[in-house]
Amino acid sequence: MKQLTRISSVLGTGLATLALSATLQAAGPSKLDVASTFNTNIFIGEGAVRLAQELETASGGKIKLKVHNPGDLVPAFEVFNSVSSGAIPAGWDWIGYWAGTVPVTNLYGALPFGPTPEAFMSWMWAGEGLEILQSAYDPYNVKVLPCFISPQETGGWYNKEINSIKDFDGLRIRISGLGAKVLNKFGASTQLIPGGEIYLALERGRIDATEFSVPQVDQLMGFEDITKYYYFPGWHQSASWFSFLINKDVWNKYDDTTKAQFETACRATLQWSMAEAPAEQMRVIRKLEQKGIEVKRFPDEVLVSLRKAWEEVRDEEMKKNPLFKKAYESLMEHSKLVDEWYELQAIPR
Repeated sequence: MKQLTRISSVLGTGLATLALSATLQAAGPSKLDVASTFNTNIFIGEGAVRLAQELETASGGKIKLKVHNPGDLVPAFEVFNSVSSGAIPAGWDWIGYWAGTVPVTNLYGALPFGPTPEAFMSWMWAGEGLEILQSAYDPYNVKVLPCFISPQETGGWYNKEINSIKDFDGLRIRISGLGAKVLNKFGASTQLIPGGEIYLALERGRIDATEFSVPQVDQLMGFEDITKYYYFPGWHQSASWFSFLINKDVWNKYDDTTKAQFETACRATLQWSMAEAPAEQMRVIRKLEQKGIEVKRFPDEVLVSLRKAWEEVRDEEMKKNPLFKKAYESLMEHSKLVDEWYELQAIPR
């Protein structure tokens, strides 16, 4: 009898140990290193820090993220591949950086003449946006959480006026994504340069103009010291998505509760980004004007030409990339419903 009791005790202890081990495994790592594509002292990089704070709160301090600036772990443009391979567990990015590997991310990162951030956000989290994006990331073993959206970007910084579409011919400009393909049709020489290298490229004459982000971010880059004109609207980027990436082998170690805490922190960060940005941009623009920067709008005829060229680029992308076509049509259908709702509620001023 004593022998049976002893065996039962040993078995019970073993099962309890196994159960505890399974629970710990389900909980996943308590700390994650996050390689950011942006410095954390600018708004779009600060999003990663905000996510870390929200996640620590949501998890009751059980999960912590350590956000690293570009180059600390891997170079900015190697974040996706490094998360995919498992070289690093997690990253923070601008989604459009990975268009060379995952073409549909062009749409999420920088869609010319696209919908408002509000409509884009609605499609991402209440439409098909996240489902389509995740399906594109699955083959790379990456889980994606879109946690930050910035407002429509600016048209960029120039040292010469843009009075006609011909002024883009021969212009060397830092611009990314689908907008670059549009400007190529008008003879512009486009380059994708990491944020931290743009100032030097402008100063040394490697490029003549640049777009980068919203005024809140641009003001910290020093572009006003070496350019004269600040153009609007940001026709090439109606909204910009930034996301948290995590290797799926790491993600799958977490239990459902912990995964939900990540998603809760992500949504809280998204709400913060949408609330923080719009009014601040005008405050910054007024400061830039006081420094002598001329804030200008592209002439209407230039915007008309750019839109026509965009329609050509769009059709080309839809023809060669079925997933882009699916995403674009889904986004347009969803945003049309959002627009119709606001039009129905519009009150004359």
